[in-house]
Amino acid sequence: MLRVNHTTRSSQNNTTTLRTKFYNHMVVNMIHLKYHVMFVLVFVFLNLSLISVYGRPATFLQDFRVTWSDSHVRQINGGRAIQLVLDQNSGCGFASNKQYLFGRFSMKIKLIPGDSAGTVTAFYMISENFNVRDEFDFEFLGNRSGQPYTMQTNIYINGQGNREQRINLWFDPSQAFHTYSIRWSHQNVVFYVDEVPVRVYKNHEARGIPFPKRQPMGVYSTLWEADDWATRGGLEKIDWSKAPFYAYYSDFDIEGCPVPGPSTCPSNPNNWWEAANYQQLTPLEARTYHWVRATHMIYDYCTDKSRNAVPPPECLAGF
Repeated sequence: MLRVNHTTRSSQNNTTTLRTKFYNHMVVNMIHLKYHVMFVLVFVFLNLSLISVYGRPATFLQDFRVTWSDSHVRQINGGRAIQLVLDQNSGCGFASNKQYLFGRFSMKIKLIPGDSAGTVTAFYMISENFNVRDEFDFEFLGNRSGQPYTMQTNIYINGQGNREQRINLWFDPSQAFHTYSIRWSHQNVVFYVDEVPVRVYKNHEARGIPFPKRQPMGVYSTLWEADDWATRGGLEKIDWSKAPFYAYYSDFDIEGCPVPGPSTCPSNPNNWWEAANYQQLTPLEARTYHWVRATHMIYDYCTDKSRNAVPPPECLAGF
């Protein structure tokens, strides 16, 4: 049977218009819903990222505290830079409020000018339990006027240190700020000076060689008197007539996993410092690393036969 629709053309047009409006309304709502969901997902992702990886502190006031001799730590430019003072009364120091397990940690430092013999300016990371501590050290050993600054690095693992290496810097670190960085992943620890790698410690646990990966560490800086060993093995003593001595720090840059914090952060393979391209030096980095060792290294525990008749196992494993 043929059924005839008696709807008039006008009614049909109205119905079509209503359907079109309804359809358009639904499409617009679906688009809005799509972008709302995308916004929420992006917002959640960004916040999870911020929670997982602590990014770049802005000022000394927000992210650090004085640990020693408050009167000798002076804030400059609203806490964006710090002046450390050493005189006959005291040295001084400061530390991060948080501890971290893996990441990248750097500061710009301007060292004591002129006659700084017997002084030590340091930037280092250290865990809490001193007797079994893990520690990464930058130590800048003062000099007599006209002599090069010596930078010493050291690594402690489970309380065992004696891994000193020393280089004479290829510039005058007292004339301008230079960047000193530590990049720490599950696979290696790399020390940088102005993005030039100066030390590499690889993870060779498979060969029974210890590697620091279980103890979170704080970030510390200090200025103190150590004229019993710092300059020429203690032969050069500090000249207090040149005091006070000043060292400057700025651009406190931390990007790492805070502890306490999300337990998944330290083991997250998506942290940028765990990426494959950071697990070994680039060809350019390798060339500059070998240049530093060949032309500026003045001491290496690996080759000191008076201390180690047989080189320690990490020295034989390679970088």
